[in-house]
Amino acid sequence: MSLLKHSSCHLILTLSLLTGADSADYYYIRRAKCIYSSPDFSDMKYIDSFYLNKHLFTQFNSTLRKFVGFNEIGESFAESWNNGPFVQTERNGVAICTSLIQSEASRFLDKVVKPKVKVSSVTRDGGNHPAVLMCSAYEFYPAHIKVSWLRDGKLMTSEMTSTMEMADGDWYYQIHSELEYTPKSGEKISCMVEHASFNKPMIYDWDPSLPESDRNKIAIGSSGLVLGMIIAPAGLIYYKKKLADRTLVRL
Repeated sequence: MSLLKHSSCHLILTLSLLTGADSADYYYIRRAKCIYSSPDFSDMKYIDSFYLNKHLFTQFNSTLRKFVGFNEIGESFAESWNNGPFVQTERNGVAICTSLIQSEASRFLDKVVKPKVKVSSVTRDGGNHPAVLMCSAYEFYPAHIKVSWLRDGKLMTSEMTSTMEMADGDWYYQIHSELEYTPKSGEKISCMVEHASFNKPMIYDWDPSLPESDRNKIAIGSSGLVLGMIIAPAGLIYYKKKLADRTLVRL
C-alpha cells in the first residue's frame, strides 16, 4: 500500500469585471490552483484559469509553461499573453505556491495525532464470504500510515483490501482495510497499524465475542430468568401457606 497521500491546496481568487453599458451581461472570474502530491512539494503544479460568464476561455499550466485557449476569445488572449510579460509572471506561480503551502503546512508538520482504531466484523450484501473484518483508523495526522493484518502473529499477504488514505477536510485523515477469511477455531486475527504517532507498530486484536448491545440483551435476559427462578418458588410457598391457613379456618 502506498504511503503517499495525493492532496491539493486551492487558492481561489475571484474578480468581477463589469464593463460599459452591457456590464450586467458579463462577468470575469480568475481561479488559481496549487496541486501537489509529494511531501517535499517537488511535483508542485500551478494552474491559473480564466472564465467569462462561467465558461473557461484560457488557462495557464505550469507543466506547459504557457497559456492555452479553449475558444476563439481564449486563443486570442493566450497568444497575446504568451508573447508578453504576463507569461513570465505566471511561470513564477510554482515558486509562489510552494512558499505559501510550506508556510501553511509548517504549522502542522511538527504535530502528530494518534489514530483512533476500531476492528469490527461487517456483513456484505449477499453474504458471499464467511467473514469480513474491517480495520478502521480515524482522525490521524500526518497522512502516512500502514495497516496490515496478522494471523496468529504472522503477517497476512492475501485476502485483504485497503482504501487509500482519505482526507477528512480538517487536516485529519482516515483509512479502512478489509480482510476476507475463513475462520478457524482457536486462531487469532489482529490489525497492525504503523504511524508516525507511534514509536512501535500497534496491534489491535479482533474480539469475536458478541457486540456490547447483544451482550447487554443477554445479560438482561439472564437477570430476568434468575429473578423469575427466585420469585416462582417464593410465590409457590406463599400460595401453599395461604391454602393451609384457609384449611385451618374451616376446621
